[in-house]
Amino acid sequence: MKTVLATFRSVRPIRLLSYALRPRPLVAVYSSAACFYSTSLPYDQNTIDMGGKSKFELKTPKGTKDWDGKDMVIRDKIFSTITQVFKRHGGVTIDTPVFELKEILAGKYGEDSKLIYDLADQGGEICSLRYDLTVPFARFLAMNKDITNIKRYHIAKVYRRDQPAMTKGRMREFYQCDFDIAGVYDPMLPDAEVLRIICEVFEGLGWDKAYTIKLNHRKILDGIFQVCGVPEDKIRTISSAVDKLDKLPWADVRKEMTEEKGLDGEIADRIGEWVVHKGKHELLDKLRNDPKLSANASMQAGIADLSLLFQYLEAFDVLDRVSFDLGLARGLDYYTGLIYEVVTEGSAPEATPGAAAAAAAAPAPKRRGKGGEDDDRSNDPTVGVGSVAAGGRYDNLVGMFSGKSQIPCVGISFGVDRIFSITKARMAADKSATQVRNNEVDVYVMAFGGKGFVNERLSVCAKLWEGGIKAEFLYKVKPKVPQQFKAAEANGVPFAIFLGDDEVAQGNVKIKEMGLRDGHPEKEGVLVSLDNMVGEVRARLERKKELERIVQQAEGLRVVDGIKTEDVAVAEDATAAAPSITQ
Repeated sequence: MKTVLATFRSVRPIRLLSYALRPRPLVAVYSSAACFYSTSLPYDQNTIDMGGKSKFELKTPKGTKDWDGKDMVIRDKIFSTITQVFKRHGGVTIDTPVFELKEILAGKYGEDSKLIYDLADQGGEICSLRYDLTVPFARFLAMNKDITNIKRYHIAKVYRRDQPAMTKGRMREFYQCDFDIAGVYDPMLPDAEVLRIICEVFEGLGWDKAYTIKLNHRKILDGIFQVCGVPEDKIRTISSAVDKLDKLPWADVRKEMTEEKGLDGEIADRIGEWVVHKGKHELLDKLRNDPKLSANASMQAGIADLSLLFQYLEAFDVLDRVSFDLGLARGLDYYTGLIYEVVTEGSAPEATPGAAAAAAAAPAPKRRGKGGEDDDRSNDPTVGVGSVAAGGRYDNLVGMFSGKSQIPCVGISFGVDRIFSITKARMAADKSATQVRNNEVDVYVMAFGGKGFVNERLSVCAKLWEGGIKAEFLYKVKPKVPQQFKAAEANGVPFAIFLGDDEVAQGNVKIKEMGLRDGHPEKEGVLVSLDNMVGEVRARLERKKELERIVQQAEGLRVVDGIKTEDVAVAEDATAAAPSITQ
């Protein structure tokens, strides 16, 4: 198959027309140092003429996925929880374009700049897909000079040409939820509030302190590098190597420093004596007691900041969630002070006895063509979910765009897709958790006997909808009873309304709560008049929600949707004991 290797604007119209008239695709290709792109315009939606031997494969691009209804319910719950916390702390939301001028993103991400998606030049401005939400926010502040302080949050997709591990939430297109505090304030007060926000989010998600906030300070890390003898022009690249300590053993990180980045071995060893330390705030005393480190100006500034921060975190009652980790570096170039990331069970690669030795002895994996480096690594035991949130202080980023004014900033970015992957895995492991519902329908309207009562069902649904109640019915004129129950149970609808010969004749309906155990006094439903139907359903929905809330509080449960099945009997007993509200 012949292929045109050119940008669209460089193809002469008559030649473009000749290719368009042939039964074959036209392909435009753009290549850069970071990545390689191609866009196919096939003449048929599903197949491409490849000599009759192959067909076009319908799939999403590597590192992306479609989200089905149940996954969307879980993800929306995560969004809702995070947004509530952001608003509680006075956050206001903004939005920015999904792509930025390439020069805006250039030089902000260190070694990770190679992961930026560049867009093909079509004769206009050179642009790239946004890598994160932080740099666009700094550009926004630089352009809006009247904004000198703001608590901003932003929820949007970002793009990175990283190696995907889909089931672990490591994707090329993914959501970030950012909260940043911009403005000139007294030291460490905004930083402490951001760390408090982190705790509120994960407690709101039901993680119940099953997470750790690892933190460090760029000035402390720079002080260690300076005292150990790292040349000034190598500090950022050595920092990027240290940033891999959560994924690689020290021996591999040292090898990168010395063999790939040209650092003297003795200097690397001195660094290694410090970056392996982690613990609580008492680690500051170890730094203070070292005569060389304590004499370093950068180290002194970092120690002063963290001493104040730990005082505020104790007042915020979140100090116990923090781990001071001298090996935390955060590879992005724009950080200037406090840095942190959140890890939890499932963040790290699998740790099995002898895994490291087995991995070292194993033969190198075979590359599958040119795209081998892009293969999904979901089943690779050396790849973990990684941090589920990360951030820090970046006081100079806005000034990179404005050239004059600096607006100090500190913030946090939550990786929604990684949080989702851990949340879904925990839900799957919890056998007692109720099934996630695709929709929020409250009532399923059913017909019993007669001729299907289609008009009556439509009328009942209309009344329920007008009353603000979510309702559905089966799209059959004469539906069978098992079909209707199957449809209601498949979506976990909590209530059903029955229309039978007697009910219709007397102007009544029967309201039944689904899933009640045998022997429950309302197992067969409750008869109410059509006029009282909406009020009765609304009252029963409110009572059911209140009972679920009571059960969750009593058992200390936090679930995405509904209550745990072992507590259904408790809720039913409470329902039976509650005074009847049937009119």
